Amino acid sequence: MTATGKPLLSCLRVSKHFGALAAVNDLSFDVAEGEVLGIGGPNGAGKTTLFDMISGLSPATSGEVLFDGRDITRLPPEAICHAGIARTFQLNASFESLSVRDNVRVAAYFGRDNRRFAGLSIGRQAESHAEEALAAVGLTGKDDAPAATLPVLDRKLLMLAGALATRPRLLLMDEPVGGLSPKETDHFMTVVTRIAASGITIILIEHVMRFLVQLSSRVLIMHHGERIYEGAPRGLISDRTVIDVYLGEGASQRLGKLMTEGR
Repeated sequence: MTATGKPLLSCLRVSKHFGALAAVNDLSFDVAEGEVLGIGGPNGAGKTTLFDMISGLSPATSGEVLFDGRDITRLPPEAICHAGIARTFQLNASFESLSVRDNVRVAAYFGRDNRRFAGLSIGRQAESHAEEALAAVGLTGKDDAPAATLPVLDRKLLMLAGALATRPRLLLMDEPVGGLSPKETDHFMTVVTRIAASGITIILIEHVMRFLVQLSSRVLIMHHGERIYEGAPRGLISDRTVIDVYLGEGASQRLGKLMTEGR
């Protein structure tokens, strides 16, 4: 909850229709300040569409999205970013010809203020926020490298640094460790753990279940645009619906072993 006792984010009966298809159907949930909410589910469950609605890329057909009590349902993406919600994407998004540092500078400069006319310099404050973001993800020593030359892990960290440079209160991460090796996933998990410990609220979508359950304080599983589970990560391994439509028996058993060993 925020200082006023309200959830930081509330999705109230949100739906998104594409013609006759309901990609998200009458979904409601709250996210408390400082929480890490993990969202899982099969491909096509509506997870990324939900992020598109929250971040303004594709507004809800019906329902409301409230951020710190403010209705942001129909705001454009840049206004939502300026309000304090940042997002990373499944595919790496960067300015390939710019350096690592300049990519993060752009995010720091434009990500929290409405700048109709760009200035002649970035400014001390934006420079400071860029420095902090690079340090937070461990890219400080690679700041002069062109973004196009980075390996996959560093590209993902760069996208995360750009999001952090906007000084968000809420960070949305869409499949942040997709395509990473187990060792790289562990490294990324360490970075995200530090970010969560700093007080930034996080909602993450992920198919790598060990990443999802080890980071999340609460899990929401979607299927066909609807919630089929919401609760503690441990409850996933015994929920029959989740096992049948998503995890399967083998994955459920492996996940149970992982959570038992992680005690």
